[in-house]
Amino acid sequence: MAQREMLVPLNVYLSTGIHIGMIQRLKVMAPYIYKVRPDKLAVFDIQKIDGRIRLAAQMLAKCEPENILVVSRKKNGHKPVVKFAEAIGARAKWGRFMPGMLTNPNYEGYFEPKVIVVTDPFADRQAVLEAFNANVPVIGLCDTYNNPQYVDLIVPLNNKGKKSVALVYWILAREYLKIRGDIKGDAEYKFSAEDFEMPDSPVVRRDDGDRRGRGGMRSERRGGFNRRF
Repeated sequence: MAQREMLVPLNVYLSTGIHIGMIQRLKVMAPYIYKVRPDKLAVFDIQKIDGRIRLAAQMLAKCEPENILVVSRKKNGHKPVVKFAEAIGARAKWGRFMPGMLTNPNYEGYFEPKVIVVTDPFADRQAVLEAFNANVPVIGLCDTYNNPQYVDLIVPLNNKGKKSVALVYWILAREYLKIRGDIKGDAEYKFSAEDFEMPDSPVVRRDDGDRRGRGGMRSERRGGFNRRF
């Protein structure tokens, strides 16, 4: 049986190090690991990475963009979540995830998404726990050390590298737009993977932020400075 064509060429995946895990690994992540190198670093199965990205895009495409929340406490995911939100019209939260954002209707920044995507289930554990308590499905970008408790769909990958995280959000946005019929094919997708990549040096001071994407959707400053990348 012929293998399905991957969402991006194999060399693109490899060039970002998306398949390189860590020495620390949990048993629950073992099904996604292809091998362990002599230096003890785990290596993800790229076919499984690709398949899970495809599933995540299909899951997201069932929701209107304004009902999708993407989250990253870690710095390497700040620009990727903002660009993802810009590309499809979703909402992004980077920096500290304020308690009550998904569970306290009296909180100024309260939001009721239909699905959330977290860049690292450990760093974004506040968002994961609140989503679980609010019965909101969670898509988690999981490295070998991540415990995917309360994560509904695991996307296995190196979530430490800025290039790998940028690539995943770039693909997810493109596939979402294609599935929803907003673009007819890859040629109509106006963003490059580099557009999603966190710069080496911060453009402005570090702070928390909350951003809505796409034309006509207002930017917000709840919880901190609204960063421009």
